[in-house]
Parts: sequence; C-alpha cells; structure tokens
Amino acid sequence: MKSKILEMLRNGLDPRLTYHSPAHTEDVLRQVERIAASEQLTEARLVMLMRIAALFHDTGFLRTYKGHEQQSCLILQEIVDTCQFEVDEMKIIKGMIMATKIPQLPASLPEMIICDADLDYLGRNDFYVISNTLKKEFLAFDVIKSDDEWDQLQVKFFESHHYFTASSLHERYPVKQQHFEMLKQKLER
Repeated sequence: MKSKILEMLRNGLDPRLTYHSPAHTEDVLRQVERIAASEQLTEARLVMLMRIAALFHDTGFLRTYKGHEQQSCLILQEIVDTCQFEVDEMKIIKGMIMATKIPQLPASLPEMIICDADLDYLGRNDFYVISNTLKKEFLAFDVIKSDDEWDQLQVKFFESHHYFTASSLHERYPVKQQHFEMLKQKLER
C-alpha cells in the first residue's frame, strides 16, 4: 500500500505543493513509527492503523487545498479494502487523519502521535529547510503575500502549537523553543 500511495502522490499532486509532498508523507510515516516506539505503543495492529493514517493523511491535497483532511478520509474509504478492517478500525484511522487538522485536537494516544509526527520538524535541526518549503507553498497558493507576513504567521503558529506526547515534549520541544526564540528575534528586527 505504501508504494501505491506514494506513487499516487508523486503523479497527482500539484507541483506547487513543495511542503505537502511525498517526502513529507514519508517523514510523517517515519516519525509515527519512531514516536509510537518511544511511547512504548507495541500493539502491532494499532501501529499498522497509524501507519495507514500517516500514508493517507495528506492525500486530500490531490483534490483540494482547504479541507484536505476530509478528502483524505474519502480517498481512504475509496482505496482501502474495507473488508480488511473492522468498522471501528476505519473510524480510528479517520480520527487520526482528522486530528492533524490545524488546530490539532487529538483525543487519543494514536491521534497525539500522528499530530506530533506531522509537525515533528518544528523541533528538529532541518526546521529551516522544511519551513522554507512551506513558505514557498504558501506564497504559491496565496496563503501569504510576503516574507514579513510569513514571519508573523510563523510566530503566531509557534505560540499556539504544542506537542502532545511525552517523547516529543522531551525530544523536540527544547529545539522547537530555540527556533521560536530566533523567529521572535527576527520579527523584532
């Protein structure tokens, strides 16, 4: 399923989606696996459902920019053989996909894990590289009009964002705070 979804994204996504790309989906998948292990979530079936949610969470961008999470759930329903999953399992996958919608409001540990995985880069050393891909995308889709507007949006986003899992708070929060301080300093200049 992984190769099928990534191929679909590679062939179908608008090239202006420089952040919401197959690379982002692969990163979220890796981070879901890492955070689940750090949180000692070992139930194999649940981890598989989390991996599926990670793969599908941004597929809605194939159809729309705004409200892509709902479209991601529809694409999941269309592609996945529902005979392989209980009704409750499909509900869990869709819940994880919908939890990634900003502002993130996860209601379970799996939802917290995918939320933290989706924004893991905020607390990593590759933050500026990845952040610039989002800035480029936002400029292309007229979400922002200027660098100054981007800087203000970043600071506002950092003020409202928080990690949910103990492992992300421990491993990502300190670096995220360093990035936040640098962004605030840049905005003050």
